[in-house]
Amino acid sequence: MRQMTRSENTGNSASLDEAPEASDAPRRSPLIVGIFLAIAIAIGADVVGDLLEGASVSHVLVELAVVSAALLGAAILVRDLARERARAHHLTRQLAVTHRDAQRYREEATELLRGLGQTIDRQLERWELSAAEKEVAMLLLKGLSHKEVADVRGTSERTARTQARAVYKKAGLEGRAELSAFFLEDLLPPG
Repeated sequence: MRQMTRSENTGNSASLDEAPEASDAPRRSPLIVGIFLAIAIAIGADVVGDLLEGASVSHVLVELAVVSAALLGAAILVRDLARERARAHHLTRQLAVTHRDAQRYREEATELLRGLGQTIDRQLERWELSAAEKEVAMLLLKGLSHKEVADVRGTSERTARTQARAVYKKAGLEGRAELSAFFLEDLLPPG
């Protein structure tokens, strides 16, 4: 039997493994810092040359201001880069913890759901449902509409409705709500 979940049916396919794209800023920052330092060194060398040639004090002061601005820019970028790397490391650790928690939940839930599935299957056997009726009952329990059941099974919607009525009749239930309640009522704590 083809297993279809509600998320497959509605087209939802979000996954924990999908992560938003990371910013390129941390990769570009070392290049930008290098550019700032290169500018500071080049202008610093020009200042030394200007001093040796006897350039005016105002010219040297302007160039020293540019060198200072370039060094300040480089320092700010280095600080920001360190913060971003620390933040990225922290987020990576958090993501690893979340993945471990999700994996543990999936493992625990799989075992429990397998047991629930076996229990439901035994009850469907007790109701003496045919193989087709059991399949329809399982799809209805998953929340599929009669049209969706028909699509999954490759039958007409009319056939799906007829088989659903046969399930309800053999189980002594009034409809889909009672079918779901039969299996789920005791699983959910009282409101």
